[in-house]
Amino acid sequence: MRRLIAIAGALLLIGSGSAFGLTWDFETAAQGAQWASPQGKWGVAGGVLAVTSKDLPAQRSFAGDASWKDYTIETKLRVDDGNWAGVIFRAKSDFEYYVAYVNVPDNKTELWRHKADKHDSRDAVNSNNAAKDTKVERGAWMDVKIDVKGDTFTFVLNGKDQWTHKDALYTAGKVGAFTWQTTASWDNFKVTGPGIDSTTPVEPKSKLAATWGLLKTE
Repeated sequence: MRRLIAIAGALLLIGSGSAFGLTWDFETAAQGAQWASPQGKWGVAGGVLAVTSKDLPAQRSFAGDASWKDYTIETKLRVDDGNWAGVIFRAKSDFEYYVAYVNVPDNKTELWRHKADKHDSRDAVNSNNAAKDTKVERGAWMDVKIDVKGDTFTFVLNGKDQWTHKDALYTAGKVGAFTWQTTASWDNFKVTGPGIDSTTPVEPKSKLAATWGLLKTE
């Protein structure tokens, strides 16, 4: 049995087993306050999380907890203006993280590591992944999924498996949204996995209207 409970402006997905998760549907401004944005102009409006500037590289916004290890991210993504947008995972700091993103003009999906203390310090795990059985489009909502287990990451776009790559640089970290000189929108950003449950704060307690309590299902 599974229930959805609204807590502190986010939706908590309660399952009867060991898998738990959080979903941000961005229907309230309070959900935007749970995301930290070190680069770019970000906000929640019209039921989506959006970055509205496109003149900067590595525009990003983070949520979740640095202790998260293995999880699955599912979200809807729309590239509004520009070419490159996606999801962040295993974010160790504002500068150290993985990002899986779509490449509109080349119809590709890419995986990069961001490192050190600069916004654009990075290298590619693999950037030569031609999109399979789907189309990377500007202005259209795309279903994005990244499965993160150990050193293995699998990317799915519009229900079609795109690639599986391995890397062991970062072993745990937050989730997030990302663009490179692009404006884009995200909706129904869901993270599920062990340890992502009702006792995990999505932001420091001082920033929440309420704190997380321990919830159980029978």
